[in-house]
Amino acid sequence: MIPHSPSSFSRVLRSQRSDTFKAFYATLRGTRKPPPEPADDAPPAENDFILSILRTNPSLRDTRSYLASFGLRSHSQPSSSIEKKVQQSAPLIDFSTQPSKLLPVVQAQPKPSPVVASILNPVYRRTALVKIQGPFTDNQLDSICRGLVYLEKLGLVSVIVVENDDSRRGEQDERTAIIDETMRIVTNLEKQGSKARPVVGAVVRLGPKPGDDALSDPTFEPPEAHTLPSDLIPIRSALSSGEIPVIAPFALDSFCRSVRVDANDVIASLAGGMAEASSVGKHTGAGAEDGQVKFSDEVDLTPLRLMIIDRNGGVPSYARSGFPHLLINLDSEYQHIHDTFDPKWSQSNPSSLSNLALARTCLQYMPATSSAIMVSHKSPSSLIGNLITNKPAVSSSLPHALLQGNRKLTAHTPTLLRRGLPIQVLRSVDDIDRIKMTTLLEQSFKRNLDQDAFYSRLSKVLDFVIIAGDYAGAAIVTEEPATNGSGTISYLDKFAVLPSNQGDGTVDFLWVALHDESYGLGHPFSANPNGGKGGVGEGRDLVWRSRSDNPVNKWYFERSSGHLRMGNWVLFWCDAEKRLRIEEGRRGSAGLSYVEDWEEGRLSDWGNTVLEIPSSWI
Repeated sequence: MIPHSPSSFSRVLRSQRSDTFKAFYATLRGTRKPPPEPADDAPPAENDFILSILRTNPSLRDTRSYLASFGLRSHSQPSSSIEKKVQQSAPLIDFSTQPSKLLPVVQAQPKPSPVVASILNPVYRRTALVKIQGPFTDNQLDSICRGLVYLEKLGLVSVIVVENDDSRRGEQDERTAIIDETMRIVTNLEKQGSKARPVVGAVVRLGPKPGDDALSDPTFEPPEAHTLPSDLIPIRSALSSGEIPVIAPFALDSFCRSVRVDANDVIASLAGGMAEASSVGKHTGAGAEDGQVKFSDEVDLTPLRLMIIDRNGGVPSYARSGFPHLLINLDSEYQHIHDTFDPKWSQSNPSSLSNLALARTCLQYMPATSSAIMVSHKSPSSLIGNLITNKPAVSSSLPHALLQGNRKLTAHTPTLLRRGLPIQVLRSVDDIDRIKMTTLLEQSFKRNLDQDAFYSRLSKVLDFVIIAGDYAGAAIVTEEPATNGSGTISYLDKFAVLPSNQGDGTVDFLWVALHDESYGLGHPFSANPNGGKGGVGEGRDLVWRSRSDNPVNKWYFERSSGHLRMGNWVLFWCDAEKRLRIEEGRRGSAGLSYVEDWEEGRLSDWGNTVLEIPSSWI
């Protein structure tokens, strides 16, 4: 344990520096090679389904979120029901007249764990809108369909819309070609062990739905087609029969003729129509009765996920040298992605921007917790990971060096898209809504804020505040005077997200904005619309402290450059990335393995300063 007094703290650091300090600072990045991309013709393992679940490595929060959507909602104690069954099955025996006869032993039937039962046989079945955008080889289609069948086992039933880029609209026999592709997918799903039904009749109508132009959001563009509840009968029928509907992209025109349309129009109209139909006819679902799992034959029509499967995968990002975006906040990043889209990507990823627009439209109709994923045929297991965790394959808030090392990105890394929240940066305490900020901090930390002392201190040391949405999350950064008088330290005073927004991407959106406004300034991939400075400026080291028993520390360990334990506290920091890149260039190698001259004494200064910051809580 390191003492808290300034002199003893510095003395301990000096004693460590001679022998262990070099190893203390070192971080190993890139020592583990990422798994190779699967070959298109690689056969699946016999236990591929179980392995796909295990690879997701869900946290406890992820598991709870999954079970909240697909698992049991209530449980009843089975003990009383067992006793009733014993009494009902055992005959009445008079021991005074039949002393030699014994009471028959009734063995209770083994009952599956409710958690296991709800995963292997989900109580609630939900729907996902899936766009399969070919052409694909037979082996590629096998991989895709196998992933969709796995999702069905976990409770997510796909409503598939077919598209084939080789079968262009207006060509001769286009109708026959797209129907053949639909039947090919149906056949492949059934080969994988599922039941599927082709839907080759039109389920949507051309033209915007009456009333869509009156929506409150002026930036929202309604789809070019719409669907009525009666149009969904073929889809409802297939789902009720335990079949996956596979829909050809046809629509009725104003003359009631069935014509081929863009699959995006079909999916967008289905997103609105299915959500509307589900809200009108909500069913009660299933529960537990007498200790047995009671399963629902109905399927919730409200789309829970949008999955876009093609040959290219996610949306290319200029910040990642053309590799895909990991997580997109559509509310704040949509226009920026258009503005920074390299024209050459229109050749390698021709449908990226149209699929981006499709995700934006569909998520407007879907629940706030829903997400869309753009994935290639080479990453079918990512669909299971997205279902269980509702997170990107790799967190977008991880350090850039780590993304290029142990968790290397590839052209087939999926992109996760969320409706997201607007991001704003405030630089004055007077601009803070104190009521909303206090509510956010107290609900997030589950403690009472000493408001007078907290805001009084902020008025003297505040650097900036990042607000996500309507105070759904906030990052408060201050400039703390260093105890040695050498200047100020950039200190992350508070990082908070409302419990209701934890797990919906707000945490990552907020941290990315924090990066872009502080230690990431001056780095090329910080020029995002997530900070007030737009990436222009000089980054500063960001420092913060956390209780040693804080369960969030694991998340902090992954995102910090380093940490130092100080008794009941852990000191974390993120190095200014622009300065690190310059140092790496001077040495000709990446990563820090020893203490540079400019680092001398900074840990001592940071430790002494942060330990003197008063508590904000009553």
